[in-house]
Amino acid sequence: MDTEPFFYMHIIHRGIVNKSYKENCIESFKESFKEKFGIETDIHSTKDKKFVCFHDFTLKRIFKINKSIKNINYEDLKEIKNKKFQIPQLKEVLKISKKKFPVFIEIKPLFSKKLLSNLIKETKGFKKCIFISFKHQNIYNLLKLNSKLSVGLSFSNKSSIKSILKSSLNKRVKYLILDKKFLNNGKIQMINKEKYYYTIKSKKEFLKYNKNNNLIFENL
Repeated sequence: MDTEPFFYMHIIHRGIVNKSYKENCIESFKESFKEKFGIETDIHSTKDKKFVCFHDFTLKRIFKINKSIKNINYEDLKEIKNKKFQIPQLKEVLKISKKKFPVFIEIKPLFSKKLLSNLIKETKGFKKCIFISFKHQNIYNLLKLNSKLSVGLSFSNKSSIKSILKSSLNKRVKYLILDKKFLNNGKIQMINKEKYYYTIKSKKEFLKYNKNNNLIFENL
């Protein structure tokens, strides 16, 4: 049986506290921490190897610019703005967390071992960092570099129950990040890992599930 924690922890998806806040922005993260919630953020590496908080691989959706994050230096990226939307560096977000709140760091691309090593160095001292990724090789490579890191594996709504159960056997993986479609699955609920379900987007959903599950939510 799963050991029930003393309380369930809820994480704000990309810092979107409510519709007044934009995703993956410093002001959104500040408000999330002010409300005493941890946050989930996505990271990429720029051309000059700076870790930035941004969901997409390109600037097209947010800025209408068809360029990839990995092909732009951070100083150039800093100049690109849209209605005060500026892409922050991960180290800025960690600083404002003041080491008080969990920061779930979702690694979007497949990083080289060198980049992962740099990421470990940049987050050193921030004990509440949890590294997650849909590209599970990122997580396995992180553990090869430092087996004591807090890590989780992410699964989409297309993932099979079998693959989730198999991956959950890895004792060094503490967290499972699961699509909310798995909330009512008995086999998943029995897994002895800390499980976080995403993305809860309505107050009705939040109130339905928040008492018995860890949730990644937004717009409440």
